[in-house]
Amino acid sequence: MVIKVGIVGGTGYTGVELLRLLAGHPSTELVAITSRSEKGKPVSALFPNLRGIVDMPFTEPTVANLKDCDVVFFATPHGVAQNLVPEILAAGIRVVDLSADFRIRDIDIWEKWYAQKHAAPQLVSQAVYGLPEFNRDEIADANLVACAGCYPTSVQLGLKPLLEAGAIDVSDIIANSASGVSGAGKQANVATLLSEAGDNFKAYGASGHRHQPEIEQGLADMAGEPVGLTFVPHLLPIIRGIHTTLYVDLKQQDTDVQSLFEAHYANEPFVDVLEPNSYPETRTVRGSNHCRIAIHRPGNGKKVVILVVEDNLTKGASGQALQCMNIMFGLDEDAGLTMPALMP
Repeated sequence: MVIKVGIVGGTGYTGVELLRLLAGHPSTELVAITSRSEKGKPVSALFPNLRGIVDMPFTEPTVANLKDCDVVFFATPHGVAQNLVPEILAAGIRVVDLSADFRIRDIDIWEKWYAQKHAAPQLVSQAVYGLPEFNRDEIADANLVACAGCYPTSVQLGLKPLLEAGAIDVSDIIANSASGVSGAGKQANVATLLSEAGDNFKAYGASGHRHQPEIEQGLADMAGEPVGLTFVPHLLPIIRGIHTTLYVDLKQQDTDVQSLFEAHYANEPFVDVLEPNSYPETRTVRGSNHCRIAIHRPGNGKKVVILVVEDNLTKGASGQALQCMNIMFGLDEDAGLTMPALMP
């Protein structure tokens, strides 16, 4: 089986990461990549690392240019996919959306956080949330997958075993997450200039961040009840990588949290539970689709500290999208995703 793939919005960081991963996928053929601003320009002219690998030109993002695709990835800013996805689905093409357009089920909440009217609210209920470790069966049958966000992936995977076991107090969950600057996208932004972000560390969005409702929704689905979440994102002076630290309280102090995590993720190809007293590092997942988790119990008390690392562009975005595509088309879930992290 060869899956014919199209990418809408292939000029950003998630777009080029998709191209890198698809170039090594054994069962895909890239048939279209679109960009209004770069129409007619070869992909390799914008991304020299793909010279001789992807030399096809960018085209306009139209249904006509995507009609031969089996699946289309949207690697676009929020608010873009919702305008074209209805036509793509109507043409019988499946969609994996890497933006936030279809992640949040409550339309009013989405419109509040993204400050615009949703153009395709009728499709939100059809979208399957693209976190394979939670929604694998639903993803397999989906025509529209809303790929989980980078921060939300790290928080949800770090808490899933405890939530599904009913082992923690869900009323007061704290998540401190730090991301490399590529998480802000490729557009010009003073805050992500080297002289601004380098040799520096800061929090932002502490009073409210647009990923919070997505995280709360996902955690509530896992827990079977609403959760109380304090989420504070930070900016790291690195290009790619996320480090999330989670703080929760156990209901029963004798819970063997390490064993719970190890059993829960024993058969997950991309979640690695480290041995006790480990400290995962972002560089151990750079360029890979793995999420690495370590569990700590300060003083062996009721407080649990969970450390999670992932690459925001791979498991946090394009790698996860490809993982979802593999599931949708019945391929090996790790197809095109077995590469180890880059070190140093």
